[in-house]
Amino acid sequence: MALSQARPRRKQTGARYKDYRKKKQFELGREPSLTKLGKKRMIVIRAMGAHRKLRLLGADMANLFDPKSKTYKQVKIKTITANPANRHFVRRNIMTQGAVIDTELGKARVTSRPGQSGIVNAVLIA
Repeated sequence: MALSQARPRRKQTGARYKDYRKKKQFELGREPSLTKLGKKRMIVIRAMGAHRKLRLLGADMANLFDPKSKTYKQVKIKTITANPANRHFVRRNIMTQGAVIDTELGKARVTSRPGQSGIVNAVLIA
């Protein structure tokens, strides 16, 4: 079954909306990429207007920004320690924006959207 980003079939009260047209292709959605910790794997997705999205399926390196020294470093990711998007993502080692990762230089928060941009950017927090 296709994922849809159209309005729901039912109102907040539970009453049904009347159909006024069919589903449109631009309302289709896709499964989330669920970027995991592991060997770097990436696929290219065609988006609307012939744009391209880089889906990061696996990553083991992150671009880390150190706010004290104002420098960037590419570091290895050890594990995911917290994820506010879903607490079950931690045990599955899934990275999303806002996830706290443990790196060689300490804990960092992911600032990019790996499943949409194809890269893991993070800011050092401890």
